[in-house]
Amino acid sequence: MSTKEAVDVLCVGYACVDVNFSISHHPAADEKMRASKRSLCGGGPAANAAVQICRLGGSASFLGYLGDDLYGDLHASELQQAGVVTDDLLRGATPTPVAVVLIKPNGDRCIVDHRGDHESLPADAYHFRPNRAPKVLLVDGHEPALSIKLVETCGRLGIPTVLDAGSLHSGTAALFDQVDFCIASEKFARQQTGREDPIEALSELSGSAPVVAVTCGERGLYWQSGGAQAHLPAYPISAVDTTGAGDAFHGAFALGLTEGLDLEENFRRSAAVGALTCLRAGARAALPTKRALEAWLSKQV
Repeated sequence: MSTKEAVDVLCVGYACVDVNFSISHHPAADEKMRASKRSLCGGGPAANAAVQICRLGGSASFLGYLGDDLYGDLHASELQQAGVVTDDLLRGATPTPVAVVLIKPNGDRCIVDHRGDHESLPADAYHFRPNRAPKVLLVDGHEPALSIKLVETCGRLGIPTVLDAGSLHSGTAALFDQVDFCIASEKFARQQTGREDPIEALSELSGSAPVVAVTCGERGLYWQSGGAQAHLPAYPISAVDTTGAGDAFHGAFALGLTEGLDLEENFRRSAAVGALTCLRAGARAALPTKRALEAWLSKQV
């Protein structure tokens, strides 16, 4: 999809193709097993977030890399069909990253991916076009040089910035204290602070951004803003596949900022979007629409 208008959210970072297998258990050494289900779809934190934003009725553009190969064509087409603006999608000779996702009946997963020799995009790979700056910038840290430059630009323009800090690597380490909203997984919080307890980790991270949150799966969400900490319990669900739940959460949260939702309401809706994603197999296919979200929320006590 192409547009000449500014989008709600510019999503910057990683795109891949996921090959999902539903299995009875994670295989042991030298074990051969047969999957009960298989699916093929686009993946990656920022790319999934862009699709989620469109399914909730917002507009999103994805800025990242895909190879000039069959997998890249598949993913680019999937983004366009979802309504994601792909004007700024960068293609090249390095193969598209591919991930194999093994999903157990309880929703637990393990992932093996191959990213090839693609080098991170340079800081000057993209510039906001006149009158086309987004309302919110969402980065996942996988294009650090470019993301840092865009975060700095957004700071000057007064555009809110959100980091999906899924795990500790060079990109998230460079960005977690540069954004307005640092939404971290429990894994990142533990790796960054050395604290096992998420509340202690949150306290260590406080001050790195105006709003810091730590997502803890079935234990809910902890966040700190203005010196005060709060906790949001998780929605009670029986997870089928947790792949993509965090991506969905971040996309919904970024869109909520453009809609003027207050912080707690935004976290609550984003948590519901993440929970709904866990109820179906395959990250991209499971991302809920606005209608599905509203119907599901109407049934919650």
